Amino acid sequence: MGHSILGLFAGIGGMELGLQQAGIDEPSELYEWWPSARSVLADHFEDADLNGDVIGLRDLRDASIVTAGFPCTDLSQAGRTSGLEGLASGLIRHVLQLLRTSQPEWVLIENVPNMLRLGRGAAIREITASLESAGYAWAYRTIDSRSFGLSQRRKRVYLLASAVHDPAAVLFREDAPSEEPDGAASGAARNSAYGFYWTEGNRGVGWAIDAVPTLKGSTTVSIPSPPAVWMCDNDPGMRIVRPSIEAAEVLQGFPAGWTANAPTRDRWKLVGNAVSVPVAQWIGEGLLAAGDPAAALDTTPHVDGSVWPKAACHLGGQRWGVRVSEWPRSPAPDYQHLADVLGTHGQEPLSHRATKGFRDRLRRSNLRYSGDFMSALDEHVALSAP
Repeated sequence: MGHSILGLFAGIGGMELGLQQAGIDEPSELYEWWPSARSVLADHFEDADLNGDVIGLRDLRDASIVTAGFPCTDLSQAGRTSGLEGLASGLIRHVLQLLRTSQPEWVLIENVPNMLRLGRGAAIREITASLESAGYAWAYRTIDSRSFGLSQRRKRVYLLASAVHDPAAVLFREDAPSEEPDGAASGAARNSAYGFYWTEGNRGVGWAIDAVPTLKGSTTVSIPSPPAVWMCDNDPGMRIVRPSIEAAEVLQGFPAGWTANAPTRDRWKLVGNAVSVPVAQWIGEGLLAAGDPAAALDTTPHVDGSVWPKAACHLGGQRWGVRVSEWPRSPAPDYQHLADVLGTHGQEPLSHRATKGFRDRLRRSNLRYSGDFMSALDEHVALSAP
């Protein structure tokens, strides 16, 4: 498809790769400030013009699709929570300003769900108001990456805007609620692998069935922070593990080795900050079908000052909450089981220090956990002792 794609805050190209896999052209121009990420982009998008900080952008280059997975640093629960007043997340304001003088066919924005809650939704309120004043219709939807078979519980807000198309017809065209009562995705295997955050243990563990909790960029660039996994069927000494970086790439929907061109110390942060490729592909498929009739929406008016819903749109001059799940498609037919991903792409035992620290915090907490899980932690602590 002949589209000129301008990728802003491109990271390692998850949005752009997904759109390409949908059948849309590869990006013509990319903006990314971090040299480690630019090295990955240069390796995989050789024909794209590669630029640095987006703040130097003065116009949108007549692009037909603009992607912007802007920094979540000031919006995430684990971040600085200063919202769009923060220097990093606030960069989206520069893009919104440029949209007043350019009209790409589509704008695709991605960020963390906390943007809907922080400051009673101050960020999403400002972004949508800016889009409306520039003449754009918009829709957003919180999507769980597990909906596309990835064994990573990752929820992100995808906002689509256009001045010529109906974004709601793209984002709400499919709905297949697929989360079981125990939190597992439909198609997940129980009693085989359970993901958790070994860095937690006081207030929560990030427990995930046949999945890892959300892959995150580290708070310090040089310190990787992968989740851990209880692999129930592994041999003793390998029952409490962490995924390899190649496994993490696959859990985001990239080919294994996608970030091999980047410095080793930075690869976890790069992957943790990326956009899940199959979600972007699904959105891209919707862009290609953008003239198809819109599905009937189950909506309620959004009242100014009220809590922002998980999905919403702007239609007929009114903001509407949309009753739709975080699951566009059922993952059951082709769910990638976590044990298979780790078995194929690599795992390594969690260190003695990390396991013992987590176990001891968990024991002191009031959190609920299974006896078998604690027994597995005890065994791993004993076997990994120096």
